[in-house]
Amino acid sequence: MMGYIIYFSAFRADSFVNSPYNQRQNAFAKKVVRGAITDRNGDVLARTAVSDDGKETREYPYGDLFAHVVGYSDAEYGKTGLEAAENFELLTSNAFFAEKIRNEFNGQKNQGDTVVTTLDESLQEAASDALGDFRGAAIVMEADTGKILAMVSHPDFDPNEIGSDWETLNTDEERSPLLNRATNGSYAPGSVFKIITALAYMRQNPDYADYTYECTGSITVGGTTISCAGKTAHGTEDLRSSFANSCNCSFVNIGLQLDLDGYRDTAEDLLFNSALPGVLGYTKGSFVLDQDSPESEIMMTAMGQGETMVSPYQMTLITQAIANGGTLMEPYLVDSVTNYTGAEVRRNVPKSSGRLMSPEEAAQLKDYMSAVVEEGTGTVLAGRSYTVAGKTGTAQYSTTESERSHSWFTGFSDIDNPELVITVVTEGSDGSTGGRAVSIAGEILDSYYR
Repeated sequence: MMGYIIYFSAFRADSFVNSPYNQRQNAFAKKVVRGAITDRNGDVLARTAVSDDGKETREYPYGDLFAHVVGYSDAEYGKTGLEAAENFELLTSNAFFAEKIRNEFNGQKNQGDTVVTTLDESLQEAASDALGDFRGAAIVMEADTGKILAMVSHPDFDPNEIGSDWETLNTDEERSPLLNRATNGSYAPGSVFKIITALAYMRQNPDYADYTYECTGSITVGGTTISCAGKTAHGTEDLRSSFANSCNCSFVNIGLQLDLDGYRDTAEDLLFNSALPGVLGYTKGSFVLDQDSPESEIMMTAMGQGETMVSPYQMTLITQAIANGGTLMEPYLVDSVTNYTGAEVRRNVPKSSGRLMSPEEAAQLKDYMSAVVEEGTGTVLAGRSYTVAGKTGTAQYSTTESERSHSWFTGFSDIDNPELVITVVTEGSDGSTGGRAVSIAGEILDSYYR
């Protein structure tokens, strides 16, 4: 019993305080004015205004810009985003001791602590502007630390108006504006999943450098036919050029050669069917192949279709591990917590979340991702003031002409010394705008490097 008491008090206190079912939150709120949330440069993203009559109003100076990642705090509709994840800190006051005693003696509230995030307002705005009116998400993370600098999801909403707009927001199933597509969006990955297929093939075939395939534009096995984009015949390809050109036929051929248990092991090493590190809620990626899977499902999975699903957040973590030599740095959104005067209470530091692949495997995938931009499907990102490696993707989900696929890009900048990891997904691209996510990623990176 004493062991449980110590465990819950020392290690789980914040999670219990943050729980929406914990009525003690009301007691904290009666004694503390909810603290502010800022970006890494001190720009205020959320604050509590107190009127002369003591009424408290939660304000979001940037409106919808940080709607999903910062979230909202509302007495009637609850809390989301960092407002929920950091509830314990925001309702804790580390004001100076004498000041706290004086306030309590006078029946006044103490000021809650400030959560200083890793987010960058200017980069968040650039990502939001680049995404524009498209539905989708964009995430930018530091490659060597795991700091999340931007997280955007569209459609969004204004957290200042959550009360008045609640019924509309909560019933809009077609647009789902309350959904954080960055972390909870579940998408067919399309060709970005070829990262996982390529790694599985490398692990099962030490002679993978000798792989060749003759692409004629389509492949038929057991009555299932799959074509390359535009039915392009890529000719003779090795694994690197198959990856660079995003050759569906070659990757179907690869998938059919894989041991499915080993394929699943590789996917699960890259966090499919697994818990993800981080403080925000998320949707797990799913990989469903097993020894009983039909050939048609194996073919679809190898190129990123079928029943495989993943969030932009998870793809960002996979790409970050590649950029970081195989080691995933734990992603984080809170840089530090200070009291309201700016005195530091605690600071988060970068730390490893584990190794997803060997340094050699990461280096090989980095080379393949470089080829995508140098000579493959991502050449729109070549020739800039910075270098980029990445993987493009188009995930078909409909047979209609107007809305039939999602557009993906995941990659990183400064190949020799990776700096930023970026993932973009847009929903509903037609055949002529399959590369939309690549262009959006370029706009975001251009803004950063300017």
